[in-house]
Amino acid sequence: MALAKEIMGISLLEKSSSFTNSSSMALFNRNNYHKENHLWFNQQFQGRRNLFRQSTMAAISENLIKVVPEKAVKFKVRAVVTVRNKNKEDLKETIVKHLDAFTDKIGRNVTLELISTDMDPKTKGPKESNQAVLKDWSKKSNLKTERVNYTAEFIVDSNFGYPGAITVTNKHQQEFFLESITIEGFACGPVHFPCNSWVQPKKDHPGKRIFFSNQPYLPDETPAGLKSLRERELRDLRGDGKGVRKLSDRIYDYDIYNDLGNPDKGIDFARPKLGGDDNVPYPRRCRSGRVPTDTDISAESRVEKPNPTYVPRDEQFEESKMNTFSTSRLKAVLHNLIPSLMASISSNNHDFKGFSDIDSLYSKGLLLKLGLQDEVLKKLPLPKVVSSIKEGDLLKYDTPKILSKDKFAWLRDDEFARQAIAGVNPVSIEKLQVFPPVSKLDPEIYGPQESALKEEHILGHLNGMTVQEALDANKLFILDHHDVYLPFLDRINALDGRKAYATRTIFFLSDVGTLKPIAIELSLPQTGPSSRSKRVVTPPVCATGNWTWQIAKAHVCANDAGVHQLVNHWLRTHACLEPFILAAHRQLSAMHPIYKLLDPHMRYTLEINGLARQSLLNSDGVIEACFTPGRYCMEISAAAYKNWRFDLEGLPADLIRRGMAVPDSTQPHGLKLLIEDYPYAADGLMIWGAIEGWVRDYVNHYYPSSAQVCSDRELQAWYAETINVGHVELRNEDWWPTLATPEDLISILTTLIWLASAQHAALNFGQYPYGGYVPNRPPLMRRLIPDENDPEYAVFLADPQKYFFSALPSLLQATKFMAVVDTLSTHSPDEEYLGERHQPSTWTGDAEIVEAFYKFSAEIGRIEKEIDERNADTKLKNRCGAGVLPYELLAPSSGPGVTCRGVPNSVSI
Repeated sequence: MALAKEIMGISLLEKSSSFTNSSSMALFNRNNYHKENHLWFNQQFQGRRNLFRQSTMAAISENLIKVVPEKAVKFKVRAVVTVRNKNKEDLKETIVKHLDAFTDKIGRNVTLELISTDMDPKTKGPKESNQAVLKDWSKKSNLKTERVNYTAEFIVDSNFGYPGAITVTNKHQQEFFLESITIEGFACGPVHFPCNSWVQPKKDHPGKRIFFSNQPYLPDETPAGLKSLRERELRDLRGDGKGVRKLSDRIYDYDIYNDLGNPDKGIDFARPKLGGDDNVPYPRRCRSGRVPTDTDISAESRVEKPNPTYVPRDEQFEESKMNTFSTSRLKAVLHNLIPSLMASISSNNHDFKGFSDIDSLYSKGLLLKLGLQDEVLKKLPLPKVVSSIKEGDLLKYDTPKILSKDKFAWLRDDEFARQAIAGVNPVSIEKLQVFPPVSKLDPEIYGPQESALKEEHILGHLNGMTVQEALDANKLFILDHHDVYLPFLDRINALDGRKAYATRTIFFLSDVGTLKPIAIELSLPQTGPSSRSKRVVTPPVCATGNWTWQIAKAHVCANDAGVHQLVNHWLRTHACLEPFILAAHRQLSAMHPIYKLLDPHMRYTLEINGLARQSLLNSDGVIEACFTPGRYCMEISAAAYKNWRFDLEGLPADLIRRGMAVPDSTQPHGLKLLIEDYPYAADGLMIWGAIEGWVRDYVNHYYPSSAQVCSDRELQAWYAETINVGHVELRNEDWWPTLATPEDLISILTTLIWLASAQHAALNFGQYPYGGYVPNRPPLMRRLIPDENDPEYAVFLADPQKYFFSALPSLLQATKFMAVVDTLSTHSPDEEYLGERHQPSTWTGDAEIVEAFYKFSAEIGRIEKEIDERNADTKLKNRCGAGVLPYELLAPSSGPGVTCRGVPNSVSI
């Protein structure tokens, strides 16, 4: 009967002439009808998925059904406010929490105000409700549940209109995390306000916090009552570019990388500034506004761990993520143990003596291996370091996945080659276009461009083909790190304990679809006109040749590890995305549909980038300590940025650029892979297609023509600011895609979501599974291959295994690196994976878009099943076979921990 009365009531009201009267019940005003009440009818009669998941649909007042009143009547609506509790509080937080509970009773409380989408004709401003107080804060303050629901009641007029925003004022002493607000009592059904934000005390941040409903609006469609609030919120987020940022601020702004060095500690800790006037182009980072150093006014002073560095408050890790990060071995090893171990280890610079030494790190742990277990544990206040790790396991590493199926697979040439297309860096390999390969470096500075590779080096490995026939048949591929490293080799090789070549590796594609390495070129800078600066190593035919080949492969891996970490991983997925994220927060309102689309793909990125600058990328930080280029790591990254092109960052464009695919309109994704069993590319293209389909549905829903794209001032400001401020040194490049049509927007957004999700996952979550066993993928090398007339040659011949291990990272370097990549490869319990959203049914108020998202989610599930099937297909020898690891880095879902699979929505670690 209640539903019948509602239907009858709406029917009567719809026919009433008062419906066209702006002063009557705007709740059913035809101006709002299409967007709000159409949604209600969809739910009742079209059998769509229940968007709101609330069982309560407020009944329409009997008075409204019987008569249409001449005068506005008042009625109650209720807010259900969901606040997320902290699991752990320190003493100060507990005391302040109790104080807030007490003062809440005497008026220092939390108040809310509803704001209509309509203007008030009297005040010429938005219609506002009375202030409502959050009830029962003091009663519920001791609840230990993860979430607490509070209520507040508003009195509104029947001509109030549709609620479009809520302001929140926190008169407590302490911030709280507001997850969501649901308003019940309007005839259109519950109205949802996704918040997911920290609300600061009024004493620290005097303005009211604004939250908008989940109804998306393009700028020109913004209801009159919300226009000024939309603009004000964006102004607040931009700030004024001045002053030191407080940790509680929500201000998004840009700065150069002038905070990696610490010149106040001495000249050895100074580092070049990246970006700005120093002619070293680099993407911009989030501005923190810290004061300059005493020594160099253009360098920003540093905040050292464990003190937090600034990112906007809502970008900081949530509690479960922070717990995962801070209780990891990264903190346990680097922050607490290494100082205690340095004297013991560095006194005789422990090298690995053999494979059993490395194995013992997984079976016994570092402390037992060194005989320091008791000594170090006495020095450590263990519960403060980490309560979840047993004492005996504190420095015991999990066995990396590379050892799980075949302990010696890493030694084989076919596995070395397989990792170039199915390992942790599958994005550097290219089709060999010409033989011998040619450098693009300036010959006046770096010597002849010609390679030392000759046809005789590879002819015996081409199955009877000539070199030209192999090139024409798309059988030759190359891993070419020559031009990245050669300009830095003089400086790198002058560092203590660092030795590197600039490497090129040639691979031949067999008839069964696997690769084999057939030649490695090792280059050093030319020291004179007749100096021998290049050598070629080929697969061995004798015992000495075997060890030379193994060391050469290790140098290739060290080159590849540096390019992977500094260029493909850090630069292309972390650093280059940061300006897009900053500009999105500064220029796109939270009610903008494109902001809503991008929101899950921006989660935690600013925080993890800030942490990286604090302790990974900084002078004498983990990256410098663990990778061959040492103090020149970030200069290599900056040199690579000059060749970065956003238009080629999408998967299809990147595959074609590298010659790994050719355009083919008959194929599903418009291209044909030259290596059919290229696991990263084959799985990646499925995910790329799913993302592109989802983005196409989304964009076409809001932008039916180019006119809407061009006239969307927030969208255009976002893209323009990203280029002109965030990537300012590259702003004049002609390769930047235009943003003038829906198709342009689809391409840009698909690329961004691909980079933040699948591309980052493919490059990140295999770091420990593949690199945690250091001989498989050493991040640095300490010795070159000796020539016959070198004094070291006799040592090499006498004990080649000892020489091999002395060329690899030392025990200290290896364990530090293992600790870092273990942390970086870990999924936290609150991870959101591709195809998931925090509030899947209420993140948007648009029913058609929710349906499209569920379709995308189902497609991601289908892709996961297909990846599982591929990994069981014995014809695909690069992912299935005796001792071969399955390729799961692009399998979308994962549990927490180091799993070597899972595609999170964002760059979050």
